[in-house]
Amino acid sequence: MDYLQDRITTLHKLTDAVPAMPEGDSAVVVPIAGESEAAVTPTHVFEALAEVGPTAVVVPLRGPPAVAAAFDRWSDRFALDVTTLWCNAPTVAPVLDDHGLDGPMGKGRDVWLGLGIAANRADYVAVHDADATTYSAAHVPRLLAGLALGHEFVKGYYARVEDGQLYGRLARLFVAPLLRALSAAHDHPVLDYLSAFRYPLAGEFAVTADVARSIRAQRAWGLEIGMLGEAYDAVGEAGTAQVDLGMHRHDHRPVDGRGGLSTMAEEVGEALFRVLEDTGISPDYGRLPDAYRDAGAALVRQYGADASINGLSYDPEAERSQVESYAASIRSPGPDDRLPAWNETTLSPTDALDASREALGRASRTRLD
Repeated sequence: MDYLQDRITTLHKLTDAVPAMPEGDSAVVVPIAGESEAAVTPTHVFEALAEVGPTAVVVPLRGPPAVAAAFDRWSDRFALDVTTLWCNAPTVAPVLDDHGLDGPMGKGRDVWLGLGIAANRADYVAVHDADATTYSAAHVPRLLAGLALGHEFVKGYYARVEDGQLYGRLARLFVAPLLRALSAAHDHPVLDYLSAFRYPLAGEFAVTADVARSIRAQRAWGLEIGMLGEAYDAVGEAGTAQVDLGMHRHDHRPVDGRGGLSTMAEEVGEALFRVLEDTGISPDYGRLPDAYRDAGAALVRQYGADASINGLSYDPEAERSQVESYAASIRSPGPDDRLPAWNETTLSPTDALDASREALGRASRTRLD
């Protein structure tokens, strides 16, 4: 049984107890994206949320018009106050453009929009993905409980074991060895902070409303690692906790191709290097790839031993190949297109929501016609 505490408070799963929700209003942000109605209607997730009973559920949704309209109607069947925010509605982008916030869409942009709305409705906000087949009604209370204990940012972590093998490849084979290599070259508390998280790429976290309004957001797949950098600035080690959410099983991505792990590695790497440069660290991008490869090779040996003792299948050659593929993502970050903190922009979350509702109304009428 694991009791280990690191630089940040670690809330272990030592029993099956479900903590009480914190006193005060709580909102849950559930980003969902998909091209079909089936892809955006995770019944088991919303049934579990109905058991929890948060004050509000905000769903930043990205999908075609018919899919967005179908989700909006589908969500009415649950005993929940669900707000659908159609993030790629044709009416939303112009509203952002009017405030100088034009730019690419992605998961980070969706979550940022959802956080703005949720922080206006609740004292505490939890964010989690919707693709976990192992989703439990205990997840939201466990995320929020750390806020009631005085922390202001709580990150979820979990084991990724499925089909008799280890997953969580991008975290294991890119972020972990990259942080190990960087920590060997730079003595800085932000690297100690980032390295303390057991699953830095988990999509599950919770924040107080004040913190939600004070953090910037990467627009796409760099959201999670960028959020850790924002939390470091906003609340530091003392205000941070991580909580064990058990075993997670969810969708897997290929390594190559559009939307694959190699593409995600590019955005995660850029977000990580942006965090470091914000804090005054200037990595040697010429030497870092080789140091990363060495750290990756050491971790592949460690993962292999762990898999072996647990009776899991493990392909070290395939893992080393992924390390080599991800090494191409190590380079200086490009132009900074992060979305600003909500308390530093002239945009009101209500304006974006009103634009979404206008478009959803039209999409629903078109479908009915």
